[in-house]
Amino acid sequence: MSAIRVHHYGNTDVLKRESIERPEPKDNEVLINVRYATVTPFDWKMRKGLLHSVFPKTFPYIPGGSISGVVEKVGGGVKKFKVGQAVFGTTSNGGYTEYTLSTEKNIIPMPNGLTFESAATIAAGAAPAWKALFSEGKLQPNQKVLIHAAAGGVGQFAVQLAKLHGAKVVGTTSTNNIEFVKSLGADEVIDYTKTAFEDVVEEFDLVIDAVGGKTLAQSWEVVKIGGTLVSLTQPLSSEKAEEMGIEVHFNTGQATTDDLKTIAQLLADGKISSEIEKVYPLCEVKDAHEKSETGHARGRILLEVSSI
Repeated sequence: MSAIRVHHYGNTDVLKRESIERPEPKDNEVLINVRYATVTPFDWKMRKGLLHSVFPKTFPYIPGGSISGVVEKVGGGVKKFKVGQAVFGTTSNGGYTEYTLSTEKNIIPMPNGLTFESAATIAAGAAPAWKALFSEGKLQPNQKVLIHAAAGGVGQFAVQLAKLHGAKVVGTTSTNNIEFVKSLGADEVIDYTKTAFEDVVEEFDLVIDAVGGKTLAQSWEVVKIGGTLVSLTQPLSSEKAEEMGIEVHFNTGQATTDDLKTIAQLLADGKISSEIEKVYPLCEVKDAHEKSETGHARGRILLEVSSI
């Protein structure tokens, strides 16, 4: 089978398309013929070695974790899935490959009406948004939420899900994406290239940051006492949070299987949508990574791995 593998950390030249042996599912494993794999900032940060201290890799490895596809074969003990079933979810041994392995707990059946493209964006887009809003942020109707990078792969879902939940939503984005973020349902959109958000907003019940750095540092200022700050990029100081009287979270809550099924149905029913910046063929994986590294993709970037 064809797969993208990385043999050492580096620039996009280390992304090598190779022919390797197709894996066989062991007990409780599912072999998936991958349709689409999502390209995320996590992927290129891993490729560069920036995450080595937290997520050390054994070489060679196949990048990518969020996929959609069709069940090709099931191992012993698998009862929830059958050959030919359309699924989405995560894989522990890489998604930039024609066939990958997962487990029953890490994949979800695709409901009727959900496309493979949208399904591929759930685990690395809608699921983190859901987690930040509800598992960690405990967002309630009529509360105020500030969403940074509102046009991004996670932000686009966070805006839509928060509005669907009855919250007042403010999003930050660049000039080119102002109208797009408004179309997602944001009540107010701040162009971060022209305005410092901390100068014009305050007293949020929840702030979700997928940017890090200065944006995250300034976000502390706009959380109300008793509110919550959720970072998708780096850990936060619990001591500082206690001093300020707020809660902070970094990758603590998780979207459950039921949450993922709910998200998939919302997409299938058209109640939320998934913006896809571009779909690249597997052979253009270097271009996909380079686009992701610009930090200016609208929505998600996908690799089309195989057509079924």
